[in-house]
Amino acid sequence: MSDGSGLCPTKSSKRTVSPDVEIVANGERQSTPPGQEGDRATDGRLTPCPDGEASGDSPKDQVAQQFNQCEAKCSKTMSVSVSTTLSKGKVRCRLVSLLNPERLREAKVLVEKAVKMHKVFSIHGPYPVIREALRARGWIEQRVHRPYKRAHRRHRDESRLDSELEDRFTVSAITFLVSSEYVYIFLYTGQPCSFSENADDVDEEQDLAELDDLMSRLVRNEMVYFYWTRRSNALNPSSLQKEQITNHFANGHNLTTKAGLCVNLRNLHWFDSTDPDAFFPRCYRLGAQDEKHAFIEDYRRTACTSLLKYIVEREQGVQEEGTSRNIWAVRDQRKQSKHQSGPVVLSQIIDKALKVCQEFLDSVDHSDIDIGLESQQILTTEDWTQFIDSYYLVVHDGAEIEITDHLVTRCEAMLQKMGEVNPQLDIGGTHNIWIIKPGAKSRGRDIQCAKRLDQILRLVNSDPTLIKESKWVVQKYLERPLLVHGTKFDLRQWFLVSDWNPLTVWFYKKCYLRFSTQPYSLHTLDSSVHLCNNSIQRHLRPSKKRHRDIPADNMWSGDQFETYLSSQGRGGQWETVVVPEMKAALIHALQTTQDVIESRKNSFELYGADFMLGHDLCPWLIEVNASPTMVSSTPVTAQLCTAVQRDTLRVVLDWRVDSNANTGDFQLIYRQISVGILIERIKLRYKASVSFFDARVGVTGNISGVSNLTTDNTELHKLILSKHVNNNTIGPKRQLHIVYSWWRSCSTEEEMDFFT
Repeated sequence: MSDGSGLCPTKSSKRTVSPDVEIVANGERQSTPPGQEGDRATDGRLTPCPDGEASGDSPKDQVAQQFNQCEAKCSKTMSVSVSTTLSKGKVRCRLVSLLNPERLREAKVLVEKAVKMHKVFSIHGPYPVIREALRARGWIEQRVHRPYKRAHRRHRDESRLDSELEDRFTVSAITFLVSSEYVYIFLYTGQPCSFSENADDVDEEQDLAELDDLMSRLVRNEMVYFYWTRRSNALNPSSLQKEQITNHFANGHNLTTKAGLCVNLRNLHWFDSTDPDAFFPRCYRLGAQDEKHAFIEDYRRTACTSLLKYIVEREQGVQEEGTSRNIWAVRDQRKQSKHQSGPVVLSQIIDKALKVCQEFLDSVDHSDIDIGLESQQILTTEDWTQFIDSYYLVVHDGAEIEITDHLVTRCEAMLQKMGEVNPQLDIGGTHNIWIIKPGAKSRGRDIQCAKRLDQILRLVNSDPTLIKESKWVVQKYLERPLLVHGTKFDLRQWFLVSDWNPLTVWFYKKCYLRFSTQPYSLHTLDSSVHLCNNSIQRHLRPSKKRHRDIPADNMWSGDQFETYLSSQGRGGQWETVVVPEMKAALIHALQTTQDVIESRKNSFELYGADFMLGHDLCPWLIEVNASPTMVSSTPVTAQLCTAVQRDTLRVVLDWRVDSNANTGDFQLIYRQISVGILIERIKLRYKASVSFFDARVGVTGNISGVSNLTTDNTELHKLILSKHVNNNTIGPKRQLHIVYSWWRSCSTEEEMDFFT
């Protein structure tokens, strides 16, 4: 019987295991793996047979019969045959497509129109929604052909070979024609499908796929005008023409890596008065020695405030969320504890914690400027070691501590003062947990949580390479996030940057939540509890202890979450608190990276930001991801990921040429306004918020609203007018952040010369 490949064995032959058959397809040579080379006659040649049982006719008769069948099915096709010589037991042949002339003419017309309108695109990666949406707009794809991979196994089932041939060449029928010297293989192109006797049974979808295949071949040498790639380094920005559109900006790692975001957000004070600690958890690069020392100081100070919080909350009988046992004692229990066995920590550590906090407050208020450098530190290194060990005993291990009512009152007063200068005090908890992340990895890879200082430093020091490259980032863990039915979640929010100069930001109205598979707990630091990345949680089985209202696929849409908030009496806070503060956090993150990301007019980028929410519903920015996943892993992402891709094209293609075009669920939330520069000899007027710094002329300032800057330094005027309209950098340590469009009005010819 025929096996569907167009070949059948003769009575005197069996399937051979000889890897002597080579196929040259589209100029690429492929060795057919053993057991897949088809059936061979005793003379070493491939023998065709018609559908049905093996024929006893001569090879010549079989060839004629097969050719007649082929000709009858494709009377309106054209064919190109390429001959190959059979020698030394090897068969070389070329796969030849049979094309419908009418379809070819149709394809040429469509291609000519698309090329004239600059509608040729290329996609690197699995983005079927983008491909479909572009084709619907009349774009034609120039496909990226990857080298055909050889089989890793020497023996595979022949049906697997058939499937690979279909996927590779998209054939709907195969016919072999054999002569004494040559072998011809005819392919009927079409949508990958099972082999069929009737070539006319091709539905509309297969016809369209065949047309797409043909048009893709016709534009293979044309310029691509739209690139969508998974990786930003897939293209060389310097090689792109001005009119070519791409979905990445150069130097985007300054925003989309944990290390880059950590560093750049510290410059927010140049752009806005907002404290980055109010929306971004404290973060340090442990590979940089100065930041490593700053982290150690932060950890110690956090241990002090955590101890004070522990004392106050224990006195108030408050049970910390995420703890299953009530470790807090009230005053009556404190008296009984004196008769219980176990370690008792002296109250002196509370005095030390209070002194450290007061020293920090003095430094914030600059009350310590009169203190000499030779003054002795409050705690020596040995004192800190003893304090941290005592802190572990009390907070982590539950040891008793000697306290008085007066000490509790002092702790409450100090915490109130610390809360005024530390916006992360409440959400930080008492366990001093930090999350350690490789600075440039995604999908939760190699992320760990730790709460002991020695453990954190030991973990980081275990990889000298990452230390040398400053790749390790440690960030304060939010120990008291908002939970849904006792389960931790994070929120994925998309946003789009369509231009960096002027900065133009689009916020997507839809988002989704990702839940942990385990109930939230501080007794374990396992990633299954504390990391909500779908790439991690999808491999885990949901806990039976988790609330039944949390879905098995661990996802909610933003609308579902808003409904949940309404059931808790907080529905209005989604629009009044969560959304506005997420927008503000994203704008601030973009402002601080604007000068280090390369702006290009025909580039854009879709980002995925991860947020967590506090009990007050204030969002905390965790990270920003480039090329956010568009995999339809759940019903929620299947709907939202499809929508956000289509709406992205509405913004970058439709809105670009028509400002009234429909942008779907994308909302324009920020666009830098124009700056008016009026020259009146030595006076400059700015109608916007501008930050600038120029070391050479010694001028520094923040100008907000409508302000006047008057100076006799003509050189500064020249620098502004001649160098900074396009946001260029004058030189090392000399920058003027003027990145807006501008107009000019000159009163003298001398001033006009500044522009020429």
